[in-house]
Amino acid sequence: MLNLIKDPKVLVAIPCFNEAKTIAQVVGDFKKFLPGANICVFDNNSTDRSADLARKSGAAVVPVPKRGKGNVMREIFDQAEADLILVVDGDNTYFAEEAPLLIKTLIENNYDMVVGDRLTNAVKSSFKKINLLGNHLIAAAINLIFGTNYRDVLSGYRVFSRRFIKRVALLTSEFEVEVELTLRALEENLAIKEVPISYRARPDVSRSKLKPFRDGISIMITIAMILRDVYPLRLYGLISLGCFTVALIAAILRFMNFFGTFTFPNTILTGLLLLFVPSGLITFAMGLILSAVNTRFSEIKQIILRNK
Repeated sequence: MLNLIKDPKVLVAIPCFNEAKTIAQVVGDFKKFLPGANICVFDNNSTDRSADLARKSGAAVVPVPKRGKGNVMREIFDQAEADLILVVDGDNTYFAEEAPLLIKTLIENNYDMVVGDRLTNAVKSSFKKINLLGNHLIAAAINLIFGTNYRDVLSGYRVFSRRFIKRVALLTSEFEVEVELTLRALEENLAIKEVPISYRARPDVSRSKLKPFRDGISIMITIAMILRDVYPLRLYGLISLGCFTVALIAAILRFMNFFGTFTFPNTILTGLLLLFVPSGLITFAMGLILSAVNTRFSEIKQIILRNK
């Protein structure tokens, strides 16, 4: 067993909502494999005995009254006093014996966030098909939009540096926080590393809180919002391109009307041109302005951080 707790102060933070069936096992396993770490269960207003069982197992318990994993993660970041924070779900799907590897990877390579990648060595029986498909689609969307190459952006097993905690602000309140963590790290130019890990299916006695369709929509909205904040020219440029495309189609149809090869009311086509050409220009201009503002804020932020 590798003991890496002698130098850095490590906090094991366990988000928990109604995990009475598994929380004692999770706490016990991390006490065994990270004996020098502080273990704290952040109880998200559970209605079962999760908090009591966590205390009896030797963990500190911090109540988080406002429901939602994003709210829990924000509380973890607000209260953390450690050099490193390991966050792991309380559903006993992750292996505590792999925690030292994640911590070692972060320390030795000076990463800011190390993510336990469940999908590289995924066993299909560990995932519901809809969840596995959603994971792949969301990762593909992020990789396409942000030019990255991530595999598992929804993992609940991560290690964070102190620098990450200080620099990243979390704004979402539900499960979309997993994606926000990755995208905010990109925004702050922080170093991320994925490490393949094992993953087991949620025990039959434990019930998942994920709602695939609702959470999937929330995640895509989060991606769009962060794209707006980080790369506004890409988002507004794409919208502008859509406007100009509609205008171009309308112009071509109007041209065909002129020669009698197509019959469509000119008033509608003219209206589309008058609507979408200015909209495209205005949207593109907004992207340019917001991109310039973002660049200036980034410059100021770097100077402030250097002179702390």
